[in-house]
Amino acid sequence: MTRYIPNTAEQQQKMMEDIGIAGIEDLFNSVPESVRLKQPLDLPKAMSEMEVTAHLRRMAGGNKNTDDYTCFLGAGAYDHYIPAIIDHLLLRQEFYTAYTPYQPEISQGTLQAIFEFQSMICMLTGMDVANASMYDGATALAEAAMMACRATARNGVLVARSVHPEYREVLKTYGRFNGFNVTEYGYAGGVIDLADLESRISEDTAAVIIQSPNFFGILEDIGKAAELAHQNKSLLIAGCDPISLAIVKKPGMMGADIVVGEGQPLGMPLSFGGPYLGFFAAKEPLLRKMPGRIVGETKDKQGRRGFVLTIQTREQHIRREKATSNICSNQALCALAATIYLTAMGRQGLRQAAELCAQKSRYAYDRLIETGAFTPAFGAPFFKEFVLKYRGNVAELNSNLLGHRILGGADLGRYYPELEGAWLVAVTEKRTKEEIDRLAEKAVAL
Repeated sequence: MTRYIPNTAEQQQKMMEDIGIAGIEDLFNSVPESVRLKQPLDLPKAMSEMEVTAHLRRMAGGNKNTDDYTCFLGAGAYDHYIPAIIDHLLLRQEFYTAYTPYQPEISQGTLQAIFEFQSMICMLTGMDVANASMYDGATALAEAAMMACRATARNGVLVARSVHPEYREVLKTYGRFNGFNVTEYGYAGGVIDLADLESRISEDTAAVIIQSPNFFGILEDIGKAAELAHQNKSLLIAGCDPISLAIVKKPGMMGADIVVGEGQPLGMPLSFGGPYLGFFAAKEPLLRKMPGRIVGETKDKQGRRGFVLTIQTREQHIRREKATSNICSNQALCALAATIYLTAMGRQGLRQAAELCAQKSRYAYDRLIETGAFTPAFGAPFFKEFVLKYRGNVAELNSNLLGHRILGGADLGRYYPELEGAWLVAVTEKRTKEEIDRLAEKAVAL
């Protein structure tokens, strides 16, 4: 909200003179009289600045967030620690007012920030090249499927049911309007069913999609899925949690051809659902088939280091029919937040955050089972989320916890009918032992 507009009456008059009008009303001369409003807007009387601020704060008070409630809800968006330096740098006007870096000579700062982001994503994923980012994890996954179809000249995509349900819906929407077929293969014991996957692979399969950690929080065997895909000359697309990549084997080292994911855990708040950040990385042979932009490093005539848009195969730069994607923008400000986060945390800090997620989630898992109200749903290793079966009604459980200022886990029955009564709990490095113990105490109070 802009609280102060610095234009004086004299400045406004000068602007009107410069564009050749006598008054503000002249700006609307092209609007027919018949459609103009003939009476004042039906709005409350004007308030002072203090009154407006107080009024908006009262309205905002109806919303509760993770500053007010302890959050154990994940399912794709997570309450991680955000270093203070991120907002301090992100809110500098040269960043938050910057637009698309079409002209490299005046966009060196933005281009360098994107270049550093790409480099860090490659380091995290073990891949050769990353683009300047996508809208979110779901669109990154769908764009990866489209790229696989272009690269293999096939139009079949196999996606695990253990992949985020909303990602799968976006994937199907893309497939419907881009001419590729999406088929789901099953899971067993919380991980992909390799036998089912093998039975569904065909000569038409362009890509096999797997997520690790998957929607249940469980770590998948990317290597085995990649082996099956490559035997069929199909590509392996892996969706990943970027925090987990600090302690688990990189997907690029396990045979993944394309790695995508949601970058929200890298220094971005929950924000009621966005804007978020999709990261997208691939092996070098796929470079020219990637969507979006890629920033490259170069030298100017004086030999000085510089940055340019090296690859930009999107419809704003080339003929629409030759574009690899119609996504018209990268999430540059969110990518900058991720870059600052990764820089501030460093290798050791990111690893510590990941280790705390793994350790605290295991403590919560054991603590909840000890109550007798929960039983394990799966037995496979998990990262920061896990699934438990609840003895009662999950919706009532979450409602009860909400009354104690706790955001409970996701009700998996909403997405998986066979998992009615299953509860998906997320535990990040922010959760304390006292908060976890309180969750266990209040969860059995129903």
